[in-house]
Amino acid sequence: MLGRINSSIVRKFSQHHSPLHEKLSKLVPKKQEQLKRIKTTLGEKEIGKITVGAAVGGMRGMKAMLYDTSILDAQHGITYNGGHSIPDLCAKAPKAVEGGEPLPEAIFWLLLTGDFPTPQELKEFQNELRQKGTLPKETNDLIKSLPTNTHPMTQLSMAILSLQRNSKFAEAYRRGVSKAEYWKYYLDDSIDLVAKLPHIAARIYRHTYFNDKYIESDHKLDWAGNYAHMLGYERQEVKEVIRGYLSIHADHEGGNVSAHTSHLVGSALSDTYLSYSAAINGLAGPLHGLANQEVLRWLMGVREKLGDNPTDEALEKYTWDTLNSGKVIPGYGHGVLRNTDPRYTHQAAFAKKYIKNDPLVNLTAQTLKIIPPILLKLGKVANPWPNVDAHSGVLLYHYGFTQFDYYTVVFGVSRALGCCAALVWSRALGLPIERPGSLTLDAIEARYK
Repeated sequence: MLGRINSSIVRKFSQHHSPLHEKLSKLVPKKQEQLKRIKTTLGEKEIGKITVGAAVGGMRGMKAMLYDTSILDAQHGITYNGGHSIPDLCAKAPKAVEGGEPLPEAIFWLLLTGDFPTPQELKEFQNELRQKGTLPKETNDLIKSLPTNTHPMTQLSMAILSLQRNSKFAEAYRRGVSKAEYWKYYLDDSIDLVAKLPHIAARIYRHTYFNDKYIESDHKLDWAGNYAHMLGYERQEVKEVIRGYLSIHADHEGGNVSAHTSHLVGSALSDTYLSYSAAINGLAGPLHGLANQEVLRWLMGVREKLGDNPTDEALEKYTWDTLNSGKVIPGYGHGVLRNTDPRYTHQAAFAKKYIKNDPLVNLTAQTLKIIPPILLKLGKVANPWPNVDAHSGVLLYHYGFTQFDYYTVVFGVSRALGCCAALVWSRALGLPIERPGSLTLDAIEARYK
């Protein structure tokens, strides 16, 4: 019976006939026309000024690429496709439980289409993800063969690459498919990768920390709920934490390292697997994906020195001691934001609703009162308010995720939603290979002296 059900699902979701393909087939021509209009009427307009300081300073803040699935505003934070802020997202997105966290698979649909799926569309899309989630034996064998001290992000990058041999786009490109059809095959690959990522990530977790004692998928659960189940967490609260985490971390405009990397590699027509594996390698860098771990370590240092219930005065002194030693306060400040990150606010509200008497959670709330005034007094920080990392690691730790090295894997499962959606749209809009020019130090001095 199960075999007949699976065969039916396979036929229903055959290439280019899924509900998501059909919806995008109607939307793509409208976006293509919009891009054509912008190029024709606004092509000579200046977006911003490129200075030598910006060029040698990592191009921070320079508006220099098209990335259509989300946009970041200094005052209001991230806005997903269709104009949905984090509060709007959390209020309107489909949920597994009433009043609960958004379903990340619905967020993937939103990032691609600008709309939340209807109940029927969501049901069909969830079935498609379930059908495509099974991992090839070769990928399972690869993960199992790796030494358990291989960093989880290295394992994730390798496992994603192991799927590349089945890329629909790579096969279609070899056949000479029309450029107008590229996006359809990128969508095929992206849905396939998104479907498989929770299974890959859960296997890495169980391989690294639980002696390969894997937990089979539960097809009755949603995408993120099943991920929590395969990790080994059955409490409804944990499933809700995972749903919320994956939803609010899904995209963050195109300039961050992981999103930009997938966009750059994809611009060479590398398929979704090649592009997102590269993004994972960028996400693994200490300056990108490890911030929530640094926050947690700092808070644990506070707790070790000051105990479970430090006074405001003691916490203020500890903060000044950190700053005076030449270190930063992790989780505070942001390269773009100039207000409290709405993703932080959402997680703080979750903690207030569900968690009582956790010393680290309480300390996190206390730092919001103590740290911003100190950073304002210091006068060197453009944004003294907390970002998402100030809370995310604490939530994971509370619910049993004590393996710090794995945190970025959860981030990687989430960020695939935005990166894959952007890859599809880059191909649908026919964006060219990214190839900025560059200057040497001597050339800069010769030009501007």
